[in-house]
This record gives sequence, C-alpha cells and structure tokens, in this order.
Amino acid sequence: MPAQFEKIILREDESFSIGVFQDNLEKSAWHYHDHYELSFITEGVGKRIVADSIEEFHPGDLVFIGRNLPHVWIAQKEHFGFSNRTLESVFLQFSSDMFGNHLATFPELKYVAKALTMADRGVQITGDTTNEVSELLLQMPYLKPFERMMHFFRIMDIIGRCDHLIHLASKEYIRTRFKPGNKRLALIHDYLMTHYREDVDLKRIASMANMAEGSLCRFFKQNMEMTLFEYLNKIKVEFACKLLMDRDLSILEVCLDSGFNNLSHFNKQFKRVTGRPPSEYRKQFEDVLFSSKNS
Repeated sequence: MPAQFEKIILREDESFSIGVFQDNLEKSAWHYHDHYELSFITEGVGKRIVADSIEEFHPGDLVFIGRNLPHVWIAQKEHFGFSNRTLESVFLQFSSDMFGNHLATFPELKYVAKALTMADRGVQITGDTTNEVSELLLQMPYLKPFERMMHFFRIMDIIGRCDHLIHLASKEYIRTRFKPGNKRLALIHDYLMTHYREDVDLKRIASMANMAEGSLCRFFKQNMEMTLFEYLNKIKVEFACKLLMDRDLSILEVCLDSGFNNLSHFNKQFKRVTGRPPSEYRKQFEDVLFSSKNS
C-alpha cells in the first residue's frame, strides 16, 4: 500500500476488525477481498464505484459490500476536509466464517442472514437507518468485546430490516462475474486484480501457481481462451470504462489510473476489448445518460 494511504485498525478481534482508512493524495485502487465490508464516509467527496455502479459520495455515505465485489472510492483531489485529507472512512470488515453453517438455523438472526444476502450486490443504506447504523458503528471501537459483538448483530439486524436500501451491482453483473471453479485460476485472477497497476511478474505468478512459466501460459489460455496478458488488459479496460463515466477525468488520467503506461497503448487495448476508442465510449455513455434523463 503506498505511503499516502493509511489504514488504521482501531480494533481487531477474532471475529471482525474495525478501522479507519485515510487517503491523503492519490486515488484508491480498484480491488476486492474475501470478506464483507461496511464503510461509512466521514470526510471527502468524489465517485464511488462498486462493480458496475458509479455514484457520487459525500460525508455520511454508508454502504455494505459483500465478498469478492470489486470497489473503489475516488476522491476529488482538490477537495480537502477539515483534516486536509481527501478521503476518510470508518470501516467494519468480517468473514462469513464467523457464522459457520448455522446462521439459517436461528430464527432470531433471519434479518442478519438477509443483510448478508443483500450485500452480494452491495447496498447503499439511506434514510434514518444511516444515522442509526453509523452511530452504532462509531461507538464500537470503545466498547468491551461482548458489547461490540452485540452492536455488530444489532447493525446487521437493522440493515436486514431496512426498506431504504439501494442495490449497487446490477443483476447482470452478478450473473456474469468471474467465478472460477479452479483454484489456480482463482489465484491468478486475484493476483491480477490486486496488481493490475504494476509490472506483472510472470515468474512470480508461475511460482505462486506452482507451475513452470510455459505451462502456466498454456494452462491459462486453454481455460480462459485468451492469454494471461490479454486477460490483464481486459481487467484494466473494464476499470477504465468505469473511470470514463467521470467527466472530470481526462483520457490520459483514465489511462494512467487504470494501469496503462502510455496513451497509444491504452487506446489500442481499449478498442481491442470494447470495439471503440475511449473517447467514443465516453460519448456513447453520455448520450445514453442524457437520453435517460430526458425520457
């Protein structure tokens, strides 16, 4: 994690962790992880991208995101809060392992189970529920372990009962998202999603997959019907498509933020994946958005 990013764990228990994420300079990275995350924005404005959803965020924005759902908060660099940070959020992260396989057997926890199911698409929590949940969340670092656990279940129960939730990822995105049946493919996909902005080291990936480099390349192409680096460019372009929805970003900024080193290579790979250059893709998105607003 770059030096300008600061992730402070205020409390880390066996079951969940509570912390603060701060971003002083650059944009956060497009990423996902194998645990649930409740995130409450305390400072900053900008764009929030969850899967194929892109919306503006402000202080008070509260979202609950499920496992392996790509997301990023892109703060406006020119906008600083009272602490001179462009972004600050309080987060609660936990694994589904804390529930075991018995959650559905407790009728008292049916709304907790419902909250977890809704998180599969990611949800924005709105209305009075935002104040209710955020108040409990901000208290948690200062409580004793048992009281924190009670707060946790209260938060999940409140979210599960809430009628003012906005789904983030579309049903189509959930239907088509990457679900590898092979552990090696999952390992490679996870590595590329995490390191797409860096120079990807084929030797390191081969070592992680316990394969020779040549065998790795053949294995990947046979299973994915494209080379590993074609797949990497696809990940970068998919993120670039989301960044292009933000008119405040230039094409060059989108190019660099999505992990490409030069504009000509970005244009070439973007057109190869989407069938059109970035500028045309942006214009098409704006035309669709304009038509929907005036329909």
